[in-house]
Amino acid sequence: MGRFLFPTAAEESDCPRSSSAVRVATGRLPPTAVSRLVCMLSQLVQGSQITSTAPPEQKNFPRPSVLSLLSSLLLGASMGPFTLAVDVKRSSPFSSDTSKQKMQSLQLAPKKFFASVKADEKPFDFFRTLFEGVIAGGAAGVVVETVLYPIDTIKTRLQAAQGGGKIVLKGLYSGLAGNLAGVLPASAIFVGVYEPTKQKLLRTFPDNLSAVAHLTAGAIGGLAASLIRVPTEVVKQRMQTRQFASAPDAVRLIVSKEGFKGLYAGYGSFLLRDLPFDAIQFCIYEQLRIGYKLAAKRDLNDPENAVIGAFAGALTGAITTPLDVIKTRLMVQGSANQYNGIFDCVQTIVKEEGPRALLKGIGPRVLWIGIGGSIFFSVLESTKRFLAERRPISHPESNSKQE
Repeated sequence: MGRFLFPTAAEESDCPRSSSAVRVATGRLPPTAVSRLVCMLSQLVQGSQITSTAPPEQKNFPRPSVLSLLSSLLLGASMGPFTLAVDVKRSSPFSSDTSKQKMQSLQLAPKKFFASVKADEKPFDFFRTLFEGVIAGGAAGVVVETVLYPIDTIKTRLQAAQGGGKIVLKGLYSGLAGNLAGVLPASAIFVGVYEPTKQKLLRTFPDNLSAVAHLTAGAIGGLAASLIRVPTEVVKQRMQTRQFASAPDAVRLIVSKEGFKGLYAGYGSFLLRDLPFDAIQFCIYEQLRIGYKLAAKRDLNDPENAVIGAFAGALTGAITTPLDVIKTRLMVQGSANQYNGIFDCVQTIVKEEGPRALLKGIGPRVLWIGIGGSIFFSVLESTKRFLAERRPISHPESNSKQE
């Protein structure tokens, strides 16, 4: 940094020296006002102080007021220009090398489009995760099915009605007991498979691909649970449409008339609906939950889990409504064989009832699944937390990886 030489006045004051200096030159002008101004300004800049050639005994002087400072500035300006040179080479608390490194790290940081989690190096307990998933999933499934069964019944009757058929509002809990017998193991199997699969995939995939892990785990869990879900769904929907009076009678008559494969009527359409549904719903829920936890820097409480679950369920339910209509029609047709497969079902519905028929029951479905998602995920997380608090304490575990 260059230095300007000027004749010093006896009354000129000086600011203490430091590694960061401000050097002042005024040519032939009286330096008093200028040096005071520079000293005042230097005190406002962190790490910058004034260097002067005044005698050391004259370094202390009363700090000028703002008004006197402005007066000095005007006086100096009227008498001629002054030059201020500031050496800020070491005025910053950070070195230039550190700043360059930070800029490079910011530029090279990869952009992540999904919420990411860091893998826990400690291997997880597969059997404990499986056990806790079975208990939590079974509890959540039973609670949701019991609370929302009437809405599900209305939705099924709306979708099964052809043309201008009327909807019967009696017997809305018809088939609940038999359905719970299937929902309990189906939900237990789904979550029991989903949880350890998710944990394994999160440790296998890169951190920024957690969404893929959740999608895959949801599809695998749905596939495993479908072996119980489909017969349960067939019996439930036959009873909801008042074809049978009880679940045992439904199973016996379906097997006698249609064979064992009658219990798996519409299996392909069920997978077409439920595999995307499970994958999308759990992916949306998990991603929103991870993002919220990272933003809030704490665990979510039950109401927050319920709100996120409701949003994920309602959105997924609306997207998959056409698939649900097709699945319902194939399951309730019985031995009449009105539809010959999925594509024939779609063509027949669109031809005879119009494309809008594929959205039948979307209102009750979104309401049902939205509320169901709220209850299901709230109960699921509460049960998982309850079980986790009662694990035998061995040694502290890292919490860096959370679902």
